[in-house]
This record gives sequence, C-alpha cells and structure tokens, in this order.
Amino acid sequence: MTTEGSDPRQTRAAHERWERDHLAPYACRAAAGRGRRHPEPAHDYRADYPRDRDRILHCKAFRRLEYKTQVFVNGTADHYRTRLTHTMEMAAVGRTLARALRANEDLTEAIALAHDIGHSPFGHAGEEALDELMKPHGGFDHNLQSCRAVEWLETPYPDFPGLNLTWEVRAGLRKRQAAIPGATLDGAPLGPFQFLEAQMADACDDLTYHAHDVDDGLEAGLVTDEKLGELEIWRLARERVARRHPRADRDRLLPTAVRQLLDLQVEDVINHSAAQLARFRPQSPADVMNAPERIVDFSPAMRRLVEPLHAFLFREVYFSPVVADANRESVRLMRALFLHYVAHPETMGRKARARMEEEGLWRTACDYVAGMTDRYALEETARFNIGQETP
Repeated sequence: MTTEGSDPRQTRAAHERWERDHLAPYACRAAAGRGRRHPEPAHDYRADYPRDRDRILHCKAFRRLEYKTQVFVNGTADHYRTRLTHTMEMAAVGRTLARALRANEDLTEAIALAHDIGHSPFGHAGEEALDELMKPHGGFDHNLQSCRAVEWLETPYPDFPGLNLTWEVRAGLRKRQAAIPGATLDGAPLGPFQFLEAQMADACDDLTYHAHDVDDGLEAGLVTDEKLGELEIWRLARERVARRHPRADRDRLLPTAVRQLLDLQVEDVINHSAAQLARFRPQSPADVMNAPERIVDFSPAMRRLVEPLHAFLFREVYFSPVVADANRESVRLMRALFLHYVAHPETMGRKARARMEEEGLWRTACDYVAGMTDRYALEETARFNIGQETP
C-alpha cells in the first residue's frame, strides 16, 4: 500500500534496494554485477537481470527453439516437448530453487532461458554430427554456441553486436569452461565453481528433463508404468501418489507420478543445497565460486536414485528405434545440407555470407545450420534436392 503523495512506481533503484535487503549475502545482485561489455545507460524501471531476460525472450534465436527437437523430432506429435518447452520448464524450476534459497530469481531465469539458445536442430544427435563435421575447425558445442548467439550472431541493436548481456548471464552459460582451471571471461574468473544462480540453472536442466522425458516416453508408449517400476525413484513417486490420491484413476495417476518424480528431485536439491550453504557459510558470490565443493546438487542418496533413471532413459527412450531412427535420418539430411553450403556458400543467407570473411567458410556454415529449426533444415534439403545419398 502506498501513502498519500508517494510515488507508486517500482523503479530500477527500488528493485536494486529490494535485492540488497532481501537476498542472501551469497546471491548475485544487479547493482554489484560486473556490467556489460558495451556500456549502456541504466534503465529507469528495469534492473539489469530482468532486462537480460527480456532481451533473450525477444530475440529470434529464442523463438526458433519452438521448432527444435528435444527428444522426438519436431512435428512428430503435438504434445511432446520441444527445445522451447524444455527451456520454459527449466526456467520455472530455476525460479523455485532461487526463491527457496534466497538467490537471484531473475538471473537464474535469464541463464536458464538462454542455455539452449545455440542448440542445433535434431537434438543431441544433431549436435554430435556438427561436432564431427567441425572437428578440424574447432568443433561444435551447444553451450559455446549459445554464447556465440547472444554475443555475436543476434544483431537487434545498432551500437554493438549481440544482445550485450551482463557478465553474469554470459558467465552462467559457460558451465563447461568454468571447470577448466584458470578459465576467465573478460578477465574475471569463471570458477573453480560457478556462482549459485548458474549452479541452479545447471541443476534444473537435469532434473526437469528427467521428468519430462519420462512423461514423453509414456505418451509415446516407449515406456510403461511397469517398466518404470524397476526404478526405485519411480516407486517412491508412485507411493506418494498412492498416499495423497488413493482414488486416482490410471489416466490421472501417471501424470501425477511424473510431477512427484520432479518434486522429489527439486526437494532434494533444495535441502542438500541448504545444508551445503549452512556448512560453508558463503558471504558473497565469490565465496560460492571458491567453496570446497559444489553447493547446488543432488544429495548422494538422490544421485544413487537418479543415475539408474538416467541410464533407463538412454536405453528405453533416446536409443529406442522410434527415436534413434528418426533422428538418424534427419541428421543425415542435416549433414548433407551442411556440406552443400560449404560447397555452395552463395546459397546461404545474406547475413551469413557477410560473416564469411571474418569467421571463415566452415564456421559460417556451422553457425547457419546450427541456427536452423528442424523444419527449416528439412525444407532447405528439399529446396536444393540434396541428401538423397549418404555423403
């Protein structure tokens, strides 16, 4: 409630004061961040991390996630997850973790929303194919490609390349590089561990896909309640459902069990992370990064439950003929398309061709193909009448 004569507007300065007064000492605060590579005037109403989130949401690469494969090739059915819905679910869980541990929700969400923005078409099979093609030219990694997307390939602003995101969001996308001793970004250390919000984004990536890939596997008929019953973590989820919803019919029981599968993991990460915070008592983001152990993670007991689930998903879903065969054919066509662009660079788009002198032919072709949706990649192979034989 505002008092008479007071200004009801929530300004950036007021948001920064709220962060200072309410977030834990180990949380990242926008006012204390390392800022942007290219200086910009502060916004009157938005702090830096919400502003980063909005830049990600509005960029073209984010919109294309709607038509990129998560597990099932995009367009197979209406209800399977896409790279976009996976990202949205991950961001929602990330906010829950951050709120529970008094970390920065806006920063956690921004990292989560951008984490797959550079992912190739056709899921991890597509990523592996691009990495193989690019081995002599520096390889391909979707985490680094996400960095390229936000720092270079997206060009919506007149004064600088990329989205000009804050150091913290860009650092949060470099989870693999943070593990390299001495790794830095703009002269500042990335590790040994990432700051708390980046650790949260990394953890919620795993625990959300554990749940939603089970859900999609059930929808596709690749897994069954009986098969899942071999896993202790699924039995624990089912037992929760039985206790809380003893009269649930089968059609509602399985989706409820999937939600409990997610809740079990989220609760465990929150409780284990809280114990780690109490144990190490970090007083700054730097303390988190230099802690003796990673803070945000599964407990050892939960990891013992999750590892068999992870192996089960690979065996029953990712490597199942239904998924593997569709991905294999799509990736074959994507490889042929990539090699077509290398042989005929004039057929790439105008903006891609403009980068060739600086980036080189192979990296330009990689950026061009990696940015495609599944649908557009297949349309391009049909347009050029390529991919009829294995290259």
